[in-house]
Formats: sequence, structure tokens, C-alpha cells
Amino acid sequence: MMTHPEHNQKPRASWNITIPNLLTIIRILLTPLFVIFLIREHFDLALLVFVAAGVSDGVDGFIARYFDQRSTLGAILDPIADKMLLIAAFVSLGVLSIIPYWLTVVVITRDVVILLGVAIFSLLNIDFEINPSIVSKMTTVLQVITVCLALLRFDRSGLAELQMIFFWLTALFTTLSGLHYIYVGMGILQHGSGNDRDGQ
Repeated sequence: MMTHPEHNQKPRASWNITIPNLLTIIRILLTPLFVIFLIREHFDLALLVFVAAGVSDGVDGFIARYFDQRSTLGAILDPIADKMLLIAAFVSLGVLSIIPYWLTVVVITRDVVILLGVAIFSLLNIDFEINPSIVSKMTTVLQVITVCLALLRFDRSGLAELQMIFFWLTALFTTLSGLHYIYVGMGILQHGSGNDRDGQ
């Protein structure tokens, strides 16, 4: 969910390289390795990299919160690292026809909509923060599970029906999350435009 910055605590304005930042950079560097393993159909190694990236995400978040190492650089890099890995996973799995192409389109479309919203707010100089909603968090969980099931090749283990259920659940929550971002974004846009008119 997008909210105004005054309602949320911002990370310290720091560009120092901290341990969480290093872990995030490593996660970014793992993305091309993940794609290479997928292209070569080393699904077990790709799954290992994917899980390692997920663990590092949890570890760097824990360190940042409990050791007060949150920073501006980390706030920028962390969501980039997460999106890079998930987008790379869905695009690669879609190209390899391991997941349906329509699911890849749904996932990418949602992220494009979010990026367009961020770009519009930036161009209009509207202050905002992205604070993930429950639907958005569920979307991320379902996307991660879907990638894991695809890498485990559930379609070849007699559990194709279960995998298809997660395909549809992921598509549903991804769509709902995208619509929620649009709804909240329109509210922020109207509020920002109202402030601009009041200031004239």
C-alpha cells in the first residue's frame, strides 16, 4: 500500500555499506547465476540458489532491524533485489514453458503498473512511500511457492493439479494486489493534486 511518508518511520539517511547491504548485493549477483542454472536445466541448483537468496533476504532484514543497520541504500537495494529475482524466475520459467506464459504476463504487468505509478508520482513531485499490504505480502508468498513448485518439477511428479492450483492462486492475488495499488495510487494522486491546488 502506498502511504504518505510522515506516517511511517524512514530508515536513516545513510549510504554506508552495511552487512545487510552486502547481503542484498550478493542476492542481486545471485540472480544471473540462477538464470544460468535454469537455462541449463539444472533445476536443483537453481532451487538451491533461489532458497539461498530467500534466506539471505530474511537474514539481512533481521540484522537491519535488530542491530539498527537500516539505511537509505538498503531501502533502495532490497526491493530491487527481490524484484530482480522473482521477475527473472517467472520470465525464465515462462520461456522454458515450465509455468504458463499467461502467469508470467500477469506477474510482469503488475510490476510494470507499480513502476509506472512510482514514475508518475516522481514526475509530479508527490511524496509517497510503498508499504506492502496483506494482499501484497500474500502475493509475494504465493509467487515464491509457485517458483519453488516449478523448480521441483511438480508437473512430473504426479502433483500437476496442486501446481495448477498455485498458478491460479498466484494469478488471482497478483491481480488483486495490482488493483489495490492502482486504487491507493489514485487516492494519493488526487490528494497530491488537491494539495497543489490549495497551494496556488
